[in-house]
Amino acid sequence: MFQIKTLEMVHWDFWQRISVPLDAQIVTVVGPNGSGKTTLLDALRTMLALKCSGRRDYKRYVRNNKENIAWLRAVVSNPRRSGGGFFPYLFFPLASETVTLFCRIKKQGGDWVRQYAIAEGDAQLDGTTENHLQWLGVGDYRRRLEQAGLTPAIAEVLALEQGDTDKLCEYSPKTLLDLVFQVFGDKEVLDHYQEAKVRLREAEGELDKMNQQLSQLGLDVERFRMRASSYLEWCSLGTDTQRLEQEVIPALQVAEANENLRHYLMQFKQNRRSFWHRRGDLAQLEKQLAVARLAAQQTLQGESQSKADYDLQFQAFQAVRDAARDTEKLIKEGERLRELAEREHGADAVGLNDRLGELKQQEGDLKIWLKNAKEERQQLSEAQFALQAGKAPSPEFVRQMRSSLDAAGIPHQLLTEICEVKDNTWQDAVEALLAPSKHLILLQRESDKQRAWEVGERLRYRSFIVSEREPAPRATLGSILEILDFKAPVPAWLARQLNGIQRVKSVEAGARINGDWITREGYLRERRGARFIGVDTRDYAFGEAARHSRLADIALRLKALNEEILNKEADLNSLMRDIAAITQQLMGMQAVVQLASRQAELAAAAARYPEEQAAVQRLGAELAAAQAALESSREGRADLRLGAQKIEIERDQLQRAIDEMQAQLQRQRNEISRQLTSIRTLREQVPSVWLMPATLRQLKEDYNSVAEVRHMMLRQTEQLSQAHWEKDETIVQRRDKLVNDYKALEGESLGHRQEVDRTAQLTDEARAAYINKLRATVRAYGRNVKGLGELAGIDVELDMPHLENDDVVLAQAGLTARFNFDQKGMMGLNDGEASGGQQVMKSLILLIGLMMDESNPSGFVFIDEPFAHLDIFNIDRVGAFLKATNAQYLITTPLTHNTNVYGPSELTLTTRKKRPGETWAPLIMQTRRRTEPQDASTLAITI
Repeated sequence: MFQIKTLEMVHWDFWQRISVPLDAQIVTVVGPNGSGKTTLLDALRTMLALKCSGRRDYKRYVRNNKENIAWLRAVVSNPRRSGGGFFPYLFFPLASETVTLFCRIKKQGGDWVRQYAIAEGDAQLDGTTENHLQWLGVGDYRRRLEQAGLTPAIAEVLALEQGDTDKLCEYSPKTLLDLVFQVFGDKEVLDHYQEAKVRLREAEGELDKMNQQLSQLGLDVERFRMRASSYLEWCSLGTDTQRLEQEVIPALQVAEANENLRHYLMQFKQNRRSFWHRRGDLAQLEKQLAVARLAAQQTLQGESQSKADYDLQFQAFQAVRDAARDTEKLIKEGERLRELAEREHGADAVGLNDRLGELKQQEGDLKIWLKNAKEERQQLSEAQFALQAGKAPSPEFVRQMRSSLDAAGIPHQLLTEICEVKDNTWQDAVEALLAPSKHLILLQRESDKQRAWEVGERLRYRSFIVSEREPAPRATLGSILEILDFKAPVPAWLARQLNGIQRVKSVEAGARINGDWITREGYLRERRGARFIGVDTRDYAFGEAARHSRLADIALRLKALNEEILNKEADLNSLMRDIAAITQQLMGMQAVVQLASRQAELAAAAARYPEEQAAVQRLGAELAAAQAALESSREGRADLRLGAQKIEIERDQLQRAIDEMQAQLQRQRNEISRQLTSIRTLREQVPSVWLMPATLRQLKEDYNSVAEVRHMMLRQTEQLSQAHWEKDETIVQRRDKLVNDYKALEGESLGHRQEVDRTAQLTDEARAAYINKLRATVRAYGRNVKGLGELAGIDVELDMPHLENDDVVLAQAGLTARFNFDQKGMMGLNDGEASGGQQVMKSLILLIGLMMDESNPSGFVFIDEPFAHLDIFNIDRVGAFLKATNAQYLITTPLTHNTNVYGPSELTLTTRKKRPGETWAPLIMQTRRRTEPQDASTLAITI
């Protein structure tokens, strides 16, 4: 590779124009911090189209001097290649020993642009230089330098950051291997392979998208096939409906009209024959009716005489029967008075009357008790029915209040209606706590509270009426609220009260609680003290247990009450019998007086009663005979009359039937005429081909009737109107196009899949083959560092990394190096066992090993402050190592180092800071060492 002899800088950073000689093997750039050592190296990097150090770039340096153009000029060697070939010189076709490199940086369009040129010999920078040069872009210039030996590997080393040149030994094995691959160009190839893998995955992703598109297109094809089928079915239904309406129905109408006319003619002939038969029957009935009427008229006179005889006998019988009935009643009254008089003769009337008063008083008391008991039984039955229906009965004042609220249109609930006890073992405690609130009324609308309060005031309702309600809060563990289930919002104060009372098993357990508590039996402790508040089971009002308890109590009470009512009713019946008996006794005492006063009347009645009874029997027999004769006359005339009526009815019915048949025959004649006209009209409208007998028979077999065809048309019309049909005429063509597109995309997808699979196979095989190149690179680098180690008297060993054609293996591969200083044993790269000088020697060996290339001898290296933190011995050792190599080094060092740092240097350049107030920095001072002829035995290593 070429070496640099001179560098000239014009308007570079704060140097106006300065020329620096670099024609020595080791050039040391010395100066204080900030004096321009790195600036000088960045000028060389920019001259070689490399990256600047750190975050700097060439634009930073050309902006500082506020000039519109800056120049860099370097004179470099152009040695002849050892192998000759088509390009015998490094900068062929330039054949001079030296070549001049130019870099022009000028401002164009508001930005800085750099261009490069290569001139033969030592070309000076003057006013005509720019016009005589052939300017190159950065890419072309880099390719020319690469041909001259500045390979990408050397370019990577020269572009290392400040301070990185002596820290290579601190790299991890993976980082060191990545640097080796990057310097030797293998990293870029691996990145290309990785990029190919990424592109391959992208291609597979695109193929997946194509497959998704193919699937979507397949769905579209199926959808369009369904739509096309719908369109074809719609067309078929429409065509079939039109054919049925325009062709089938008219032909079937002709066939049905002919068939109907034949049946009609047969029916007409049958009706006409029946008509003449009926007229003959009518004449016979007329004769029979005349005979029956004459016989009925003749029996009417005998019936009138029998009726007159019966009336006379009935009047005589009625007069005798009434007289005998009155006599019989008088005789029975006398017998009753005699019986009473005989039975009560000698009884105590005053005592019986007093006893009767006492019994009537007892009767009144029993009736009052039974009335009250039956009312109570009725109330209990109603309560039992309400409880069985799930409704708890309420006291009268509650019912009255609720009725008034309902009348006012105020919706409400009772607390008992929304509360349920989940644990029946605590029913006693719950009933005791909620007893004062069991008649609590909960309004469902807060806006009704004023009207509800007015109703409560008017009725003097003593329980609370509450409008402020909220859902029950979360129950505290062990509280009364925990065993209650509220089906609707409740007053907040009630929920807080129940949530603050704990359930305890006994008073002993409650005594250990600091707060309100209650036992199962209802013993309550609150802020005022403790007391028993339990209630009777008959007063239960909350939950299912209360309902069952009240039902049980009502059932027991009803049973006892029914038994009492039965016993009292038996007592009342006994009393009423005693009262009736005493009353009869008292009445018997009056019967003696009445019997004496009516003795004559009773004797006369007893004397005439037998004669009256005999007259009644005689006249009754005569009345029965007259009635039988009258009934016989009536039955005979009725039979004759009924016979005549039957004949008349039959005659009238037959006459009406004949009249109806005559009218029907006339209608049939008219209908036959109409059908003949209709058939002629229909035949004119139907093509003759459809009127062939065979055709009409086939239509009848296929469709049976016009009604069925119309029904079929109706179904098809409803199907056409109600179902969703595709009516786009282009749908078939669109379906066919989609099918073709699907087939084309399917073929394209298959071709792409084959290409992707083939590309993946080729990529994998190519990278597998390139693994050998990676191993060769590592082996070459190992030989380089081993040769450098032998030069420096250091044993160097490299462990070959495990390289396979696998992404994970390549990503985890690393290069491990070990060094043996002074035969003290092997040490690693950065294991903490090496001194500062040894660390620098490690880094220099690793660094220079990156630049060694047997096919490209000589060359140059930029090393930024390699002697930092080294003692005198190590500085001398590093200097001796640098002098032993056949390469050009540009080394920077601060002024604070030991003077031994200048030992290996043949040319020392001293930079100085720009003085305050001055525009340009001072020139670089030069110090050149007097050199002796090199010993032929000196070991040279090519870079």
